[in-house]
Amino acid sequence: MTDKHRFETKTIHDGYEDKSHHNSLAAPIYQTSTFTFETAEAGERRFAGEDPGYIYSRLGNPTVRMLEERIASLENAEAGLAFGSGMAAVSAVLLNLVKSGDHILCSEGVYGCTFGLLKMLQEKFSIDHDLLPLDSVEQIRNAIRPNTAVIYIETPINPTLKLIDLEMISSVAKEHGVKVVVDNTFSTPYLQRPLEFGCDIVLHSATKYIGGHGDVVAGLVVGSKEAMTSIAKSTQKDIGGILSPFDAWLLLRGLKTLPIRMDRHCSNARSIVEKLSSHPRVMKVMYPGTETSPSYAIAMKQMKSPGGLISFELKGGKQEAQEFMNKLQMIKIAVSLGDAETLIQHPATMTHAVVPEDERRRMGISNSLIRLSTGLEAWEDIWEDVLQALEA
Repeated sequence: MTDKHRFETKTIHDGYEDKSHHNSLAAPIYQTSTFTFETAEAGERRFAGEDPGYIYSRLGNPTVRMLEERIASLENAEAGLAFGSGMAAVSAVLLNLVKSGDHILCSEGVYGCTFGLLKMLQEKFSIDHDLLPLDSVEQIRNAIRPNTAVIYIETPINPTLKLIDLEMISSVAKEHGVKVVVDNTFSTPYLQRPLEFGCDIVLHSATKYIGGHGDVVAGLVVGSKEAMTSIAKSTQKDIGGILSPFDAWLLLRGLKTLPIRMDRHCSNARSIVEKLSSHPRVMKVMYPGTETSPSYAIAMKQMKSPGGLISFELKGGKQEAQEFMNKLQMIKIAVSLGDAETLIQHPATMTHAVVPEDERRRMGISNSLIRLSTGLEAWEDIWEDVLQALEA
């Protein structure tokens, strides 16, 4: 495909040429662990990098490569890599970019397992980190140390949905020669493409919106060809958190409907936000698409739509939040997001339970905070379930 094609077309066609695969309309699954060489010399050339053929599926697989090329195209990146989970992607990227004694500057909120990884890097390898709001140029400049190697951000942040100004972050990072890594899971490339704002590496938990059907666990990373080659030859190859060919095939299938699904997720979220905002039992709604949100201006600047996730605080505490969730009938209690089904979870005791309470509160995660991933159902049915649980 060429750059003239629009995003919706690229999700279906890029990275796959049927004429190279016996004119099969659907991408084949190359379910093999290894590849044969015609001669010993041919094997030598492949290991030496002189022959671009495949060697072993941990080092590359045709089905996985199709996915990597498609996600790179959608993010307007030079290259991409696929991993066995979102955290495999996060780990591979950070371990490739930092060494003992380095410093990582982070957005003030991150996914609980990312927080756990940062603590492990600090305790075992003396790689320090700071979690800060990153709200202004001055604050970022003051937070960057001589040993800062990476600025790692989520936007929207999980689960408070606060946004970070990507253009501002990138401009300051370039002044200091610091790489910017963005977790783009909540937005997908359909809603936001961080590389276009000057960021260096983008990653996804593809388990979520990119897969979209709750049946695969995966991670994706995109960036420059140089950066992806470095990660592939080091932390991907040697740690081995790779994606299977079948799971790559599931993601290729999921991507074909990504724009249609995201439009519905976003539309449903806007309808639910409007209802939640006026309910007397709801203390606060967090959604960057409302004009009263502190992140509204950034959302209008760098996102096509504010997304399909909503966080809100109920009046009360943990007990009231859990009682509300237990009264739900259609909506499922589960910690993932981006599925066809509407999912709900309690971050303080679930996804962010590993984060100490004082740190959670600084991140804005109270015991009454609930995160709702709006699914593809009729929004009226989602709201009716939420409403009956609120009033129960």
